[in-house]
Amino acid sequence: MRSRVLLGLSWLLLSLGQAQTIHVVTEATPYTYLAEGRVVGSATEVVELSLKRAGLDDYEVSLYPWARSYDMALKEPNVLIYLIARTAAREDQFYWAGEIMKIQYHLYRLKGKGRAFRVTNLESVKHQTIGVMRDDVRYQFLRAKGFTRLVVSAQSVDNFKKLLSGQVDLVPLTLDDATSLCKETGVDCAGLERVLTLDEASTGLYMAYSRSTPVALVQRTKLAFDKLKAEGQVKRIMERAL
Repeated sequence: MRSRVLLGLSWLLLSLGQAQTIHVVTEATPYTYLAEGRVVGSATEVVELSLKRAGLDDYEVSLYPWARSYDMALKEPNVLIYLIARTAAREDQFYWAGEIMKIQYHLYRLKGKGRAFRVTNLESVKHQTIGVMRDDVRYQFLRAKGFTRLVVSAQSVDNFKKLLSGQVDLVPLTLDDATSLCKETGVDCAGLERVLTLDEASTGLYMAYSRSTPVALVQRTKLAFDKLKAEGQVKRIMERAL
């Protein structure tokens, strides 16, 4: 009897969740970007396919600066955020619905231009200015490590332009980020130098729901995603990223 009650409550919560639009939010990346007024990209395709496979057709996808997307996912119901790094500090702040990809961050600087400071480990760059985005996992990681010379931007392209203009000495990027940003700004990537890999900050990127989202909705999304991943579709889609 108790299991029937719990099952009935679960489906009631799901129906309540479906009565409202799922707000899917992200930021501009090589895997999530605007094209002809729509948010597209390989990660977007994975998320939308998961929702459709779960029978959740009432959703809208929006692209914002990361801090805004992150704030919405922290505070509002029925918000699905992607691509978000899963860290210990964030573990209980969201419902994690599926790992879309793994990433590795590296510190980049410009070659030449008098910026050839020696880099041996993370501690050796503590006195350099580093460009980051507010509330991003790299920002949180460096702050936790005691870095104070952080220059905060709202968008990754603005952050990258600060490196190009000499406003910051370093920026943490993935290899795909660096390639994409070079294309977007018309810069030859040969002018960049990868000086350090941030192994501790490298993690998986997920889609995750806000905690005020009905659990049954989360479970339904996760089940659909897990099936897609088991079929190899997530890997195939993400390999078309660039």
